[in-house]
Amino acid sequence: MELGLGMFGDNHYANGKPLPVGQRLQELMEEIKLMDELGLDFYGIGEHHRPDYAVSVPEIILAAAASVTKHIKLGSAVTVLSSADPVRVYQQFATIDQLSNGRAEITAGRGSFIESFPVYGYNLNDYDALFEEKLELLQKINNENPITWKGKFRAALNKQEIFPRAVNDQLNIWVAVGGTPESVVRAGKAGLPVIFAIIGGSPVQFQPLFQYYRDVYKHFKHDATKFQVGVHMHCFFGEDSKQTADEYYPYYSAQMDRVGRSRGWPAYQRNQFDFGRSKDGALIIGDANEAIDKILQMQELFGLTRFSAHMDVGGPSHKALMKSIEIYGTKIAPKVREALKK
Repeated sequence: MELGLGMFGDNHYANGKPLPVGQRLQELMEEIKLMDELGLDFYGIGEHHRPDYAVSVPEIILAAAASVTKHIKLGSAVTVLSSADPVRVYQQFATIDQLSNGRAEITAGRGSFIESFPVYGYNLNDYDALFEEKLELLQKINNENPITWKGKFRAALNKQEIFPRAVNDQLNIWVAVGGTPESVVRAGKAGLPVIFAIIGGSPVQFQPLFQYYRDVYKHFKHDATKFQVGVHMHCFFGEDSKQTADEYYPYYSAQMDRVGRSRGWPAYQRNQFDFGRSKDGALIIGDANEAIDKILQMQELFGLTRFSAHMDVGGPSHKALMKSIEIYGTKIAPKVREALKK
């Protein structure tokens, strides 16, 4: 099982207002470099178009990261494919792949945030149709060159060559799924690896969706040796469990409320946070031993090939993030890998 991190580039706040993004972007480079030095397997950065996030173009962050890392895979988490041009997406990630000697990958999603649709001039009424068509085109570009293609939302391509190509003429493309059966069917039918975002409730509730994905993947006779499935969960690690939770809660709850205000959610409560940290909850926030047990629990529950720790929700300090990454790389990942070998 691969062990890595996902981030959204959550911005730091002071007096209720987001700070300039430059500091957060520079910090990201140090954080990614540390992940690479510690031997973590992959890093993903999200795409958002809001003041509480510092990153709207993951490709630029990943290209910069390629120059300061040697081994870690570099990908999006996610690319909002519905409001992007698949040709351009492929070219950008193929360029990162060339810069990094074959370490780039794409995680495509419909996007749980919708700000990119008006920014790039797309109609939200086409939310599902846009993603389905663009995912089909991205796969076609990844598998064929030149390509001939015609769709509804983009100009047709006629024997068009797309350059540059990825290092091995093939990018690894994941699909991010929030929990809808339709998304599971789409990914399974296409034979694409899936990463489930489990950020609330009880993870066990997702078990039928994981099995559904396996059934669809098998039904369409895709190569069983290429089967990949992952999970993305909110995580934060420290030396002392209670102290870590108490210090991180204000950052976490503040971000839940910032997102919640735009969606009509009630204010986030400490009891929600505490349940999330429990054995049955979806948060992995505490010390190394708690994290090891819960990650192994997720692997046993779902048969994972990838675990992604989403670690910067709410924009905690750079110092605290570096410590959390250090604990993940030196105390958690080695123990999880050792247990899985047994």
